[in-house]
Amino acid sequence: MNARSGLMVFLIAAAVLVTGVFVFSRQARTNLPAATDTMRISPTAATASIPASPSATQGVNAQSTAAVAATAPDLQASPLAAPAANGMQPALYDYTVVNTFPHDPTAFTQGLVYLDGILYEGTGLYGRSSLRKVELATGQVLQQHDLNEIYFGEGIALLGDQIYQLTWKNGVGFIYDRETFEEKGQFSYATEGWGLTHDGQQLIMSDGTPVIYFLDPATLQETRRITVTAEGQPLAQLNELEYIDGKILANVWQTDLMVRIDPATGIVDGVYDFTGLLAQGQSAANSTPPAAPPDVLNGIAYDPASGHLFVTGKLWPTLFEVEMHAR
Repeated sequence: MNARSGLMVFLIAAAVLVTGVFVFSRQARTNLPAATDTMRISPTAATASIPASPSATQGVNAQSTAAVAATAPDLQASPLAAPAANGMQPALYDYTVVNTFPHDPTAFTQGLVYLDGILYEGTGLYGRSSLRKVELATGQVLQQHDLNEIYFGEGIALLGDQIYQLTWKNGVGFIYDRETFEEKGQFSYATEGWGLTHDGQQLIMSDGTPVIYFLDPATLQETRRITVTAEGQPLAQLNELEYIDGKILANVWQTDLMVRIDPATGIVDGVYDFTGLLAQGQSAANSTPPAAPPDVLNGIAYDPASGHLFVTGKLWPTLFEVEMHAR
């Protein structure tokens, strides 16, 4: 099997696999809204359509590795290890660790943003979801807003003087003042909430399906959507997002991969392979056994000054500064 056919088989198989895992590991979700459906903004006090508080047994995220470990892709044996055969394939990228920083191993990282030497982080799990401001060098939490225990926090985006935060199944997002973390409003959406970023003009949202939504940040109405494809096949499980140099970078849940997406077409034109990243941080991590084992890769932030990425994962004790290079 040559490199091109091998990669194509892997991506198609991965698309089918993660779609199956998505159906298996999550409760049935409503149909995607039609293109004419809108997402409405409401005052802070609005609480309509919020489900009842989940039971204590729902405290474990269905996005955790354990739920689907038996069916997760084996990336060590992936055909992605082969070099790209031609320009029609997604370009393949490897990483070099430039620096490591402490990361709170109790933080179930769902969203990550870097600005002016500070990390903004959104965390998940029922009863443990939060919005945080974190000092990069030490990992110290400088400021924190905790979500009500009925919410499972998801991706965040910082646009202007506001921070937007999604929740997983509640269909509710929050808008905060960037400096004070004071809640300024809420908005609703008909899908699940996974990843969130922006291109300077519009918010960009994922919901675990191959669809990515573009929202007007003033009205929270959907302006357009794209379907993400890898070599012609829809690619699901798109999680944490970051917008970098005109492209969308997305974690692919339950893998060590990130994909680079053309926001005009939805085509995956790059694959970033982070196999083995967590192991490189073990010596830098605190030797105290963590309360829970590290979960999957999730969390992307970008430093435009250096061109480097900051990368971590759910319950990881380390945050990595990495430089990407073509394989």
